[in-house]
Amino acid sequence: MSKETKIVIKDNYGESCLKDKLNKDGKKDRKPTGFVEIYEMDEEGEKKLLGKENLVLYQGREWLISRAFNVANVSISPIVPSEFICWLGLGDGGCYGYDPLVPIPPENLDTELNHAIPINTTDTSYADYHDSAYHKMPIGTITYEQDPDNNDKYLIAEIVTTVGHDDANGYTLSEVGMYTASSASGGYAGPFHLYAKATFSSILKSSSRVLIFVWFVYF
Repeated sequence: MSKETKIVIKDNYGESCLKDKLNKDGKKDRKPTGFVEIYEMDEEGEKKLLGKENLVLYQGREWLISRAFNVANVSISPIVPSEFICWLGLGDGGCYGYDPLVPIPPENLDTELNHAIPINTTDTSYADYHDSAYHKMPIGTITYEQDPDNNDKYLIAEIVTTVGHDDANGYTLSEVGMYTASSASGGYAGPFHLYAKATFSSILKSSSRVLIFVWFVYF
């Protein structure tokens, strides 16, 4: 009688496991990670307002694994493997109502910003047009960086997006999200799927204020 041998290989995915050798700890908390920094640009140059971790949501992680194998998962919402991260959204619902300086932590099951806001009314390179305004802006410049903790391999992506003089004016920003979609063309109507989200203390946006979001994605 022939014997059947099953070999199981597990890839621990997370900051504590993505090293240059196998991690024997086998920690259960494994997930893609990221970090968001926000700067204000003025006459004197860049001023850092804050820096904090973002949360890659379950929805984003489900898409990521289907993207890796280019096979659709019929068990999840209609996120298709051909989608890619290409849009950024802003919101004003990232803090508790009793204190605009206390962020509401994102949760894994989130699928949208708490309260997305319109970003621009005229720029046709933006997307998700409804209620007389575009609600998504293109992500900015992408730079691949070496990871000093992993033999200087290129495992980090830096995405720099500028929220300019004409963007989101009059809103108190307190949340930001990166979205996947099937197109990065201006005027694209969707669908969009939230990949990762961050909340932060409220920042009042005006036409005299330029904000720079620097989003680091680690693999």
